[in-house]
Amino acid sequence: MFTLTMRPLAIESDLEAIAHLINTCEEVDRLEHGTSVSELRTEFDKPSIDKARDIRLWEDADGNLIGFGEVGIPQSGEIIDGWLWYCVHPHNRGKDLEKQIIAWSEERMREVARDRNVQVKLRCSARDDKPYYIKVAENNRFTVDRYFFTMQRSLAEPIPEPQFPAGFTLCDAGHQDTEAWVEMFNQTFIDHWNHHDLTLDRAKYMLTTPDYKPELDLVALAPDRTFAAFCFCAIHIKDNERSGRNEGWIAALGTRRGFRKMGLARSMLLSGMHQLKAAGMETAKLGVDTQNPNNALRLYESVGFEKLYNWISYVKDVT
Repeated sequence: MFTLTMRPLAIESDLEAIAHLINTCEEVDRLEHGTSVSELRTEFDKPSIDKARDIRLWEDADGNLIGFGEVGIPQSGEIIDGWLWYCVHPHNRGKDLEKQIIAWSEERMREVARDRNVQVKLRCSARDDKPYYIKVAENNRFTVDRYFFTMQRSLAEPIPEPQFPAGFTLCDAGHQDTEAWVEMFNQTFIDHWNHHDLTLDRAKYMLTTPDYKPELDLVALAPDRTFAAFCFCAIHIKDNERSGRNEGWIAALGTRRGFRKMGLARSMLLSGMHQLKAAGMETAKLGVDTQNPNNALRLYESVGFEKLYNWISYVKDVT
């Protein structure tokens, strides 16, 4: 055991130290989780984050930052799943700090349970080729409950042209109704695993972030102007600067109930890929639930996406 101090975030004065810690861990872990002060500021300014309660820092006896923990807490739901994001300096791993971070995150979720009178769980994830994070989860009594793939597809290969049903119109969502977009998003994913409604303030905040580009935020309008399907793409500029690659993400893709089995998802996916290529991207990436109820994995494979990484989702009840 060694002497540690746990404290809350002090915002600006801590951002540089947090970025340095995360990037030090990235040099060892190679998870493509590098960051910068500006990116952290954007992350911590999300409406869903309570800076005073959802983030903790751990310092050693000399005042060096060696641990960081953040719990992402959904704003609604009958069961609230807090997602733990943490990092521990490589020189301090396996010395009880991970347990302290998890103990803090469990207590934070107990506060949520008391404040909202709901059942809570704690979640974390690990890539299946990173044994350190798997060991932390298993040693702290998390259990596996889902698998996700990160997939990629070269945009240098031909991309088929999308074929929309008669009467449907493709447009960017940047000049549309944000409230209608949120309603479509929630109706699309209401039957998916671990869905929590997206809030209007969270969606509006997304439109203000530095990487947001309206031309990558695509919507299919039905003949009656209903928001029927969407493909939200993202280009993380600083990630590309760090990696030296030109990659874009299919960040969210979906078709609302009542408009499925019409080929909209495929058309929206192809449209997003075309937009990423037009923006100069060489590769498209995405994440997918391997048990997606609407066969999303099959769709992605059908247009040339291949598995790059396998992610394990862990969960534990908090009482």
